[in-house]
Amino acid sequence: MGRFGINLMTYNAIAAKDSFSSNDYYKECILLVDDYVDHLELMTVILEQEGYRVVSSSEPKGVAGRIEEWAPDIAILDVMMPGMSGYELCRILKEGCKNKTKFFPVILVTGLAQSEDRITGIEAGADDFFSKPFNPKEIIVKIKSLLRLKRLQDELESTEDVIFTLATALEAKDLYTKGHSERVSAISVHVAAGLGFSEKEVIGIKKAGILHDIGKIGVHENILHKSGGLSDEERGIIRKHPVTGAEICKPLYSIRHILPAIRHHHERWDGGGFPDGLAGYGIPLLGRVISIADTFDAMVSVRPYRAGFPIDRALGIIKNEMNAGQWDPAMASEFIKMAGCNPDFIKGLYSDKT
Repeated sequence: MGRFGINLMTYNAIAAKDSFSSNDYYKECILLVDDYVDHLELMTVILEQEGYRVVSSSEPKGVAGRIEEWAPDIAILDVMMPGMSGYELCRILKEGCKNKTKFFPVILVTGLAQSEDRITGIEAGADDFFSKPFNPKEIIVKIKSLLRLKRLQDELESTEDVIFTLATALEAKDLYTKGHSERVSAISVHVAAGLGFSEKEVIGIKKAGILHDIGKIGVHENILHKSGGLSDEERGIIRKHPVTGAEICKPLYSIRHILPAIRHHHERWDGGGFPDGLAGYGIPLLGRVISIADTFDAMVSVRPYRAGFPIDRALGIIKNEMNAGQWDPAMASEFIKMAGCNPDFIKGLYSDKT
């Protein structure tokens, strides 16, 4: 009986009744970190008998540098370790994986029973806990539950990636609009940050910028590339793209919060926009941000029917017409302020067009 409170013989009797097939070709990877080698060996036996691939380390300080090599799907960390606690390592792993995956589950193993210790773990980003001594079946159930959740999150990410790739590919075919959505996204992020948006809102505006014109997939190229004026019928078709875009993205639950930005980025502050004729603060916030970025990029970019404006001219138009009714004056003001404080950023977006 060790610190984990279970011996190997007891576990083997349990595992024999409920184990993964040894022929399973795909094994999810579990990272174990504990300064007691005996405990690592015991947990490795338990988890390998359940069909998982296991990587382990008794040196918590060296773990972060090997995450890409090991590519674990979940981590189980002992809390009390010399040199670096499980809380600290949890925080490092969560931060390091933030830009690579939306969900990297971490379980903390602790012999501490106080609620304060669990609160510390939650603050570090832990997704679950188990205490010593533990029930091996309980551990497996918790691991399976978190891995199931991770698979669902990964599937959502993959679906999102398809939509974003589609939006980018759509523009890449068109010399006039190539890079438009990426620039709108980058500008919108800077404006949102200047307005003090939360991290979640900034991430949302970044996604909305990329996807705001995806509805144009339903507009024929002859209309998009027309060098002369549009007929009333053609203009009506173009004006449907915000609604089409929102409908395309609607099935994706993970980006439902940005649908209003996609649908309403062509509304006007004075109510004269489309598709719904919303006005003032009735226009969703993210849509008002996208609107100013979209207009600026359209001014500066070359179009089939005109040359692009110089950056200074486009900024001057927005500044002079700030209160003319097209944009939220506060958004337009923040955009002018952002552009003035970040001239190299703005010029860099259009360096290939000058």
